[in-house]
Amino acid sequence: MSDDGVRTIRWGILATGGIAATFTEALLTLPDAEVVAVGSRTLEGAKAFAERYGIARAYGSWAELAADDGVDVVYVATPHSAHREATGICLEAGRAVLCEKAFTINAREAHELVDLARDRGLFLMEAMWMYCNPLIRHMLALIAEGLIGEVRDVSAAFGFSGDFPATHRLRDPDQGGGALLDLGVYPVSFAQLLLGEPDEIQAWSHLTPERVDDNTGIVLGWNDGAVATLTCSITADTGARAVVTGSAGRIELPEGFFNPERFVVHRQGEEPRTVLFSDVVADGLTRGTMAYEAAEVMRCLRADELESPLVPLAGSLSIMRTLDTIREHTGVTYPGVD
Repeated sequence: MSDDGVRTIRWGILATGGIAATFTEALLTLPDAEVVAVGSRTLEGAKAFAERYGIARAYGSWAELAADDGVDVVYVATPHSAHREATGICLEAGRAVLCEKAFTINAREAHELVDLARDRGLFLMEAMWMYCNPLIRHMLALIAEGLIGEVRDVSAAFGFSGDFPATHRLRDPDQGGGALLDLGVYPVSFAQLLLGEPDEIQAWSHLTPERVDDNTGIVLGWNDGAVATLTCSITADTGARAVVTGSAGRIELPEGFFNPERFVVHRQGEEPRTVLFSDVVADGLTRGTMAYEAAEVMRCLRADELESPLVPLAGSLSIMRTLDTIREHTGVTYPGVD
């Protein structure tokens, strides 16, 4: 139990890369969370990670971590290409799972994991931290109240530029490389959070010599007339910005739309109004960390909920279907899974 009498949730961390470190650091800020174990493909890597963060148990395989009965939930932080295997191992062993985005390589693998979790009666959630962000939730509530009228247009871009060698994971098809699954999942998820699964999908990509996308444009359409124009890139520093336009105004998220510090409301005939993260949050959690998605997982586990209403499995499956269709249009395939 934590100091306030709330049941402590014991976490296992599967993989030891940068995103695993970031998430672990967020967990360490939560008094009702305890990181008790870490698993990696090598015992040496797991021990180094455990020593860095004061974690009691280190395992040299994913299966050993999954078999640890002292773990309530496992955070899967592998590359996309290993999400199906790693999450499946944990679910088969009876562990709840929070799995990084993109949820899997394709919709088929995502359906397999969702079916397995439901068959076993286990909690499963995609780590789409944007959906758990309080300012995003506040924006959705304002839109639902009619602040900008009916949503007609969504635009979002997420891109950066780097000199990535052919061996880098972002260019490696065996690791689900390319801009789409790494960055494009955010604009697509943002659009579908607002408008649901699209009725029409068009896309174009420039492909690397390895045949993964490094610059992608996407147009989504809905039968009611709404549209979304989205981009993702590992060759253009577009930043991470978004605009939601309705029949009576618009909301601009000027930077870091998936983890915003503020948004600006523009309504017809009114002066622009800025809404800050600090205006809507008073829970003491730190903006910019993954603490909110971790807190949502722990709330669900304590309430015996098998999925989160903030990040429902049906939504994750829908996003994977959209990503699959985008890849069909752009010619990106992944060996051994498509």
